[in-house]
Amino acid sequence: MTTLLTLENVVSGYDHLMALHDLCLTVNKGEIVCLIGSNGAGKTTTLKTISGLIKTKKGQIYFKDKTIQNLSAHSRTALGISHVPEGRGIFNEMSVLENLALGAFLLQDKQEYQKRLQYAYELFPKLKDRAMQNAGTLSGGEQQMLAIARAIIQGGDIILLDEPSMGLAPMIVEHIFEVICTLNQQGKTILLVEQNAHLALQIAHRGYVIQSGKCVLSGDAQALLHDPMVQEIYLGVVASPRIYC
Repeated sequence: MTTLLTLENVVSGYDHLMALHDLCLTVNKGEIVCLIGSNGAGKTTTLKTISGLIKTKKGQIYFKDKTIQNLSAHSRTALGISHVPEGRGIFNEMSVLENLALGAFLLQDKQEYQKRLQYAYELFPKLKDRAMQNAGTLSGGEQQMLAIARAIIQGGDIILLDEPSMGLAPMIVEHIFEVICTLNQQGKTILLVEQNAHLALQIAHRGYVIQSGKCVLSGDAQALLHDPMVQEIYLGVVASPRIYC
């Protein structure tokens, strides 16, 4: 299996407050890897550090065998890292289509853009129906679809997904996670941060448990799903849609 992304002893954070402490993880090409942990554990900081929104203080980040920790965020995007942030990061005053077009800002081939756009519409038909509608008028679920569709159009080798189920109705969550599975089945690599650990571990190949900015446990997703410590601290009793990848 080809390693696509590696973090080695990464330290990063905000001003003088470090949120990650010697964090190590790997993501192999074609995997869904999930990060689970409590609020404030460092999961979102991990994704922002990978995409370049937060500067790495120490350690190494390798992407496709290149060190990227000193590259700008837009340079990492050009290399093939797509980031769907917590809160979606859409432009409310722009139309759905204009938001999607922003995903292709590095793409010169107009035919390829149209191909990716049509694929995004196939996955999320509601976006096609609302193409000329301002993004800020969409429902929360539709905004999440838009954020993921924009990343699809961007065409990166890996998609960093931060809390895609947050605040959404179960039926919308099920649809979004089925799309994540479809993308993975078609070769896309996914690094997923998800508060709903049950759901994340259902669809992932491997997982990491993050605690206070460090990885305290990792392994096969199904093994983590049945790990007593993970069950006691992170799973509890929740009703999650059953997703078949």
